[in-house]
Amino acid sequence: MAEAGRRIVLIAGPTAGGKSALALRLARQRNGVIINADSMQVYRELRLLSARPSAAEEEQAPHRLYGHVSGTEDYSVARWLAEARTAIAAVWTEGRLPIVCGGTGLYFRALSEGLADVPDIAPEVRAFWRSFEGDLHAELAKRDPAMAERLKPGDRQRLVRALEVFEATGRSLGAWQEEAKTEGFLNHINVERYFVNAPREELYQRAERRFDQMIAAGALEEVKALPLLHPARPLMKAIGVPELLAHLRGEIPLGEAVERAKVATRHYIKRQLTWWRPHLGAWTEGTADSLSAPRG
Repeated sequence: MAEAGRRIVLIAGPTAGGKSALALRLARQRNGVIINADSMQVYRELRLLSARPSAAEEEQAPHRLYGHVSGTEDYSVARWLAEARTAIAAVWTEGRLPIVCGGTGLYFRALSEGLADVPDIAPEVRAFWRSFEGDLHAELAKRDPAMAERLKPGDRQRLVRALEVFEATGRSLGAWQEEAKTEGFLNHINVERYFVNAPREELYQRAERRFDQMIAAGALEEVKALPLLHPARPLMKAIGVPELLAHLRGEIPLGEAVERAKVATRHYIKRQLTWWRPHLGAWTEGTADSLSAPRG
């Protein structure tokens, strides 16, 4: 459990919104340390394509949990949470302000609400529900109506998770989640939450300009140097990697690879905004320029 009376700043938002710029400004103003909460920026092989802070930016304020994981390693929300809690505690010990910055909503939710300590699911239970071809929502409604009310009929991934947890444990996933909230790391902490956003078309334009800059800075060479991994590995699914690999294999021209990556970025921004929409009640929303935080 974190100690009462301490402060933390959380900065979230869609890609290309300006989160890193705000985090850097606050870190300079308030003796802060920036802690990564982006699932792609943990990988050391992807400085350019993950839009990690540059070496010049890292010189302006301390940055932690950036580029510290090999793409060959398994990385999870649970591992990030453990590392983030350690990093935040260390920053407090130094008498500085932790500023957690990134676009991965699940990381912020885990930090705020904890992770449900659900026992391991038996492989046969997991295999059954993941291959189930019937009406998952109806099956969940029979077993766990409260959880079914919280999930959309088309949200297959979460429906499967709720069903396998209920069958394996006899308890609702919702009950496990509520139990985890009592252990949330940020309980009794003074938390400032900032959601950095901009009009959607502006986000698209910024992201596209940034991708052109990545290409000019050597993104193609970055992809060429990646280790040979299975296409399903997170590193290989980062926006720009599949598209540029297709070009390197001679399948498509570079221009087409760039355009495909830009389309993928647009879709990613849409998914980010959709995920965040129901979670923004406690967040102050604005542009990177308009948002400011009181000194404390």
